[in-house]
Amino acid sequence: MVFKRMLQALGVGGPSVDTVLTNPNCRPGGSLEGRVHILGGDHPVDVEYVAIGLMTRVEVESGDNEYQTDQEFHRQRLTGSFRLEQGARHEVPFRFEVPWQTPITEVYGQHLHGMTMGLATELEVARAVDKSDLDAVQVHPLPAQERILEALLRLGFRFHRADVERGRVYGVEQELPFYQEIEFYPPAQYASGINQLELTFLPTPRKLQVVLEPDKRGGLFTEGHDAFGSFDVDYATVDQVDWTAQLDSWLRQSARRRGLF
Repeated sequence: MVFKRMLQALGVGGPSVDTVLTNPNCRPGGSLEGRVHILGGDHPVDVEYVAIGLMTRVEVESGDNEYQTDQEFHRQRLTGSFRLEQGARHEVPFRFEVPWQTPITEVYGQHLHGMTMGLATELEVARAVDKSDLDAVQVHPLPAQERILEALLRLGFRFHRADVERGRVYGVEQELPFYQEIEFYPPAQYASGINQLELTFLPTPRKLQVVLEPDKRGGLFTEGHDAFGSFDVDYATVDQVDWTAQLDSWLRQSARRRGLF
């Protein structure tokens, strides 16, 4: 009997949890829907709560070192406490709101190299270890984000990689403790001044904030001014702007100021 209680305390023979998403694809500011299936184990337990949360891989700078960690950045409790009898089945439907500034993971059906995103389900059981489940989630860009990406590709920029960095971006509305950087190799006409271009999207319900930052070649860009440029995109009028011409103009103006063209 004592040994059995020890196993129960370690979670052996306890309940299992499985989350099934109706559709694992979403956009920033959208939602995910699904059901959490809970199956009781070989003894009754008191479940404290069932919760779900979005998780991503974040790069952290600490002094001279860098490391990566998995970070949950949005969480929702689905239940309060309840008694789960031996072998009982319990189902919890949910609708999970995706934060507006959730990093994107897919572009034109292709996964962005370097990105990880998942929906974690946690079953907290009194006096026992947690039971959890992790489901992959694909976050697609908003139409406004697609227009900026399309413009860069038309200019000849080539996608390199993406990551999520812990920290703040100066001068913008930021709701999460990290931001995504999407890195591009420049075409020949910009390569004399830029090693690569880093793009950050920070959407809000009212507008899309865009930050462009060049990885600078020595001496061509002013020290201490990392951001090449930042601008807002209005969702209602995004299709009325020639973004290819607009971005090309900004890049060339900056290059001329530095004697590159």
